[in-house]
Amino acid sequence: MEIAEHIEVLDAEGQLLARAAEVAGTGAKVVTCPDWTVRDLLRHTGAVHVWAAAFVAEAHTSPRPVGDAPDLDGAALIDWYRQAHGDLVATLRAAAPDVQCWAFLPAPSPLAFWARRQANETAIHRVDAESARGGAPSPVGTEFAADGIDELLRGFHARSRSRVRTQEPRVLRVRATDADAVWTVRLSQEPPATRRGDEGDEGRADCDLSGPAEHLYLALWNRGPFPQVTGDTTLSALWSETSGV
Repeated sequence: MEIAEHIEVLDAEGQLLARAAEVAGTGAKVVTCPDWTVRDLLRHTGAVHVWAAAFVAEAHTSPRPVGDAPDLDGAALIDWYRQAHGDLVATLRAAAPDVQCWAFLPAPSPLAFWARRQANETAIHRVDAESARGGAPSPVGTEFAADGIDELLRGFHARSRSRVRTQEPRVLRVRATDADAVWTVRLSQEPPATRRGDEGDEGRADCDLSGPAEHLYLALWNRGPFPQVTGDTTLSALWSETSGV
């Protein structure tokens, strides 16, 4: 996906998140994150938006801590979230394509990284807000979901902090049936090693996770069940138990 497309997703997802928070109320429990209320969710996501925007707007080239959200609640907190989200969207849209700043996952450029990362951050937390609101969640587009799976598998879980480990080498395959997208994930005592495709490994996965990209995306982020699990179900359980980031 292109940078502009990620920014469009970010824009739409943040607006959906704020609307769901209004309906649910800031005291509502977040079903998908049982330790959180909507207030916690808005404070976290808004603070991350402010943090991310500062890297791009101020061209910070080294990591900085996420700041604290203001001590607000109710309508004032929702208004603050909307402002933080809107400022982030405006910052990304106005940024020079070659802006140089810190990023923590591989990407074609820092701007591409932050647009993609914040789109996924916001989409997942929008799902959280809608779980507090109740009712059917808003859909996740197939192309965006497949792209988000790629970020999660080849980005987040390629890092040393990934806890998805096995004592003996195992192979997990993730297949988005509606996106012509396949990932082969090699598990071991080291961080997972993921590549696109299954060439040369057909039939050798210990466990296959398959289904529509949207459902796989949410399941891999522990926001829903895996659509279909074939093979060793202990590996899908391992993912659910250890993959939180």
